[in-house]
Amino acid sequence: MPRSARSALARPASIFAALGDKTRLGLVLRLSNDGPMSITQLAAGFAITRQAVTKHLRVMEGAGLVRRRRHGRESRWQLDQKRLVDARRHLETISAHWDQTLDRLKHLVEQ
Repeated sequence: MPRSARSALARPASIFAALGDKTRLGLVLRLSNDGPMSITQLAAGFAITRQAVTKHLRVMEGAGLVRRRRHGRESRWQLDQKRLVDARRHLETISAHWDQTLDRLKHLVEQ
């Protein structure tokens, strides 16, 4: 695979890697439903420590899925909707490629 293609895939790969964990998916759901939240608020919905929630949020932050804003002494985390739109667009592209491949296979089988 050419280097440019690898670098083009690195960004979406980090999104899917970050979303590949049920706790992080749960955090995405909470943030999408309830808006910006503090670590304490986020941890209240999970059977893990605030420190563990922070580690998950840092992974998601590295992938660009969430961002942190300071409000006084407290940090509030929120989703970056653009990155979720990017992930959906990548999934739609992959789906279209599979549809094309299956159509070609169907055509070959029917001949």
